[in-house]
Amino acid sequence: MDSSQRSSSPTHSVAGSISSIASIGSGNCNPNRPRLKSSFFGVIPDAFDAKSLSLGQASPARKGRVANGTPSVTSETSQPEMDEVMSHLEFNGSDGPVVEEVMQAKQMEIMSAEPIIESAHNRLLLKGGKIVNDDQMVDGDVYVEDGIIKQVGRDLTIPGGTKILDVRGKLVIPGGIDTHTQFQTASNGVVSVDDFYQGTKAALAGGTTMIVNTVIENRNTSILEAYEKWRSWADEKACCDYGLQVTIPSWSPKTRKEMETLTQEKGVSAFRLFTSNKDEMMLNDEEMCQAMESIKDLGGISNVHCGNGTLVAHNEKKFLSLGITGPEGHQLSYSEDIEADSANHAITIAAQVNCPVIISDVMSKSTADVITKKRQQGAIAFGEPIAASLGTDGTHYYNKCWNHCAAHVMSPPLRLDPTTPAYLMDFLASGDLYVTGSAHCTFSSTQKSAGQNDFTKIPNGVNGVEDRMSIIWEKGVMTGKLDPCQFVAVTSTNAAKLFNVYPRKGRIAVGSDADVVVWDGQSTRAISVKSHHQKVDFNIFEGMQCHGVPYHVIANGRLVMEEGALRACQGAGRFVAMPTFSPHIYMRVQGKDKALLPCVIDREPSNGPVVESPMVAATNGVRLQESMPFKSSPICFDLPIPGTPMSGLPVSSSPMSASPGSVSSMSEEFHQRPPTRGGHRNLQDSSFSLSGAQFDDAKSPRPGIRVNNPPGGKSTALW
Repeated sequence: MDSSQRSSSPTHSVAGSISSIASIGSGNCNPNRPRLKSSFFGVIPDAFDAKSLSLGQASPARKGRVANGTPSVTSETSQPEMDEVMSHLEFNGSDGPVVEEVMQAKQMEIMSAEPIIESAHNRLLLKGGKIVNDDQMVDGDVYVEDGIIKQVGRDLTIPGGTKILDVRGKLVIPGGIDTHTQFQTASNGVVSVDDFYQGTKAALAGGTTMIVNTVIENRNTSILEAYEKWRSWADEKACCDYGLQVTIPSWSPKTRKEMETLTQEKGVSAFRLFTSNKDEMMLNDEEMCQAMESIKDLGGISNVHCGNGTLVAHNEKKFLSLGITGPEGHQLSYSEDIEADSANHAITIAAQVNCPVIISDVMSKSTADVITKKRQQGAIAFGEPIAASLGTDGTHYYNKCWNHCAAHVMSPPLRLDPTTPAYLMDFLASGDLYVTGSAHCTFSSTQKSAGQNDFTKIPNGVNGVEDRMSIIWEKGVMTGKLDPCQFVAVTSTNAAKLFNVYPRKGRIAVGSDADVVVWDGQSTRAISVKSHHQKVDFNIFEGMQCHGVPYHVIANGRLVMEEGALRACQGAGRFVAMPTFSPHIYMRVQGKDKALLPCVIDREPSNGPVVESPMVAATNGVRLQESMPFKSSPICFDLPIPGTPMSGLPVSSSPMSASPGSVSSMSEEFHQRPPTRGGHRNLQDSSFSLSGAQFDDAKSPRPGIRVNNPPGGKSTALW
């Protein structure tokens, strides 16, 4: 049809076209009806049909391809039919808008339809893997639906539309739980560069599906207000599930009341205490004791950052005065002895009130030894090494590059002994070190450079949330110190038990959250700042080759990493309330309370007269009798007076100062029991005196004693 023919009857052409479009889908439709093979959004059959479209149900015969979780639908329309359709739809300019309006209306209808995306978001089957929990490894499949693990085993019956992931030859493990992160934390006036979005995104990339972040504010801020502020930050940005532990920077009755609100209404059961950071968050012994008593009463767990703020501040001034201004000054000021002594002190206080305690950031051999010894003595204490202490050492503080040194500055610092990481891994394998964290708190090189001339001004913190699990696999499993079950325990399950979210987290079981990682233990990766998912411009594990990488990561039933490709979603993470009175801890606490409960001893009252004497306290509880032959002034202890000899020593009258045998010279310094039947002195009578006097000082010494034995004594032979 030429242009003259089209222009001769435009009304007839338009009406005919519209009527033929309206007849599509009817029973008496013309076999040569126009059909579209393609649309703006892809392949759609019968775009002008009046029937509803089923975008999520592709016929197996058509072999629809799944892309980004949405099944594609192919059409049976042939290319000649498509050419015929296009020839029928050739109208002149005056007719074009009418047809375009109809097509746009249909396209809008298609766009408004909600696709059924069950395979990617709702239903997943992990088929053919080895399921690893902290107590067993079994071959089987895992079926996930609506964010929950629904089935575990072999030959599972699953509904249609399920996305199947072939995981043969790989491990299916619970998602990792990082017990210590510090996203969006301020230090020396600057805020860490990895916020809740960037930090949790990096966590997912490393196989961690839940983090426990620390809330840190200054002394003047209410801990309840601090919790609300950090909660709002995390809810908006977190890509994975998270919990919060709240720092107690000072102690007061108000703090105790707010702790009750946090534990009973806000889902917080862990509280962080500092023995370092003088004038900022450091608590004294009395405050530590009161805080731990309250934590125990509320059913929580204490988490202690070990150090001695007074000694560290003293050492910092000393080394600065000696001209040591570089990052090595931080390591010298915060010595291993200070860390270990503080850990011992914290566990001792916790043991006195029977409060469970986590010693976080275990960086040294000495601290690991202290924790082990205290656990053997019955203390309910748990050690938490971090990725940095397990993966590297403090020799980096003496690197010639200042930026390299500063990037490793953290508290407590890394230790110089290069065998420390292997030593800590041994204790992790034995169970004396119980959980692992990352202490992820990163600052850029520009932020760290604020302390270029004074190491005390360098913001403290390193990375680790993305690399934690790979480092533990490399240093633990690949060296034969850990088996896969122990790996699951120290990276996930033990943390879930401590924070009372087990078996919801930390286990592959029916009813648990679908936080699952498909782990490839044989693949390797090189850790590098060029490929990591963190915002920080330095990585303290740069160049380290690690076996063990996450192949698939499922968080709350969502496939956030597929074959190593990360697809994290900001704000998809949920706050996880951590209930109090975890049975994995408080069964021991209650048992110790009963076992160590002191009992009252019932005694018969004294039958004799009770005579109170002021001399009792001065003689260390020894009651003086009036019948004693000696008489002297009471013993007194004076405070030392500078320049006065013998000051502070006991002062008393010597019994030898009076004439021997006089009654006035006698001192009531000895017990005097009744004489024996033979008239002799009772040998059970005490002859001890604080003044140094002897019982027989008043007697005249005998001038000599005649003996019959020769000088040197008498010897008798055996025969």
